[in-house]
Amino acid sequence: MFNVSPVPQPFGDPVPAGRAAEIVRGAQRMLADLGLASLTEVTLANGRRADVMAVGPKGEIVILEVKSCLQDFATDQKWPEYAPYCDRFYFAIDCDFPKQHIPTDCGLMVCDGFGGAILREVEPAPLNAARRKAVTLSFARLAAARLMRAGEPVHTSAEPAID
Repeated sequence: MFNVSPVPQPFGDPVPAGRAAEIVRGAQRMLADLGLASLTEVTLANGRRADVMAVGPKGEIVILEVKSCLQDFATDQKWPEYAPYCDRFYFAIDCDFPKQHIPTDCGLMVCDGFGGAILREVEPAPLNAARRKAVTLSFARLAAARLMRAGEPVHTSAEPAID
């Protein structure tokens, strides 16, 4: 999947390397343009790690699964386990990825290092109120913890999972 740099990044957010990093960067820029705040490498309560998770101004929760190549897509089939933690789920790919392999019931965006575009919207599957509250609070606490650690030496303690 991603090669996570051991060097602390701004606000403590892990950064993937290579092609995936470009997709993540463009996706986060696009999400910001749409008014969503995002984090990378977010561990969910089920133990899975979302590549990008974002929260919108009305509390909507979006998860992006970044796929940098067809082999990455074919070997990593854990993405259906992200749905219980978001209102919308998208694959984020680059322009060279063969789009026909992405399931049609998922959202699709194409990104490069400068931004992105949503090619296929996905119908929202709203979270129930208790799950939304738990995920939103966990997201906020994770963001605050990463911000607090910004500029500090690397810690070995594990980050909390998103409920």
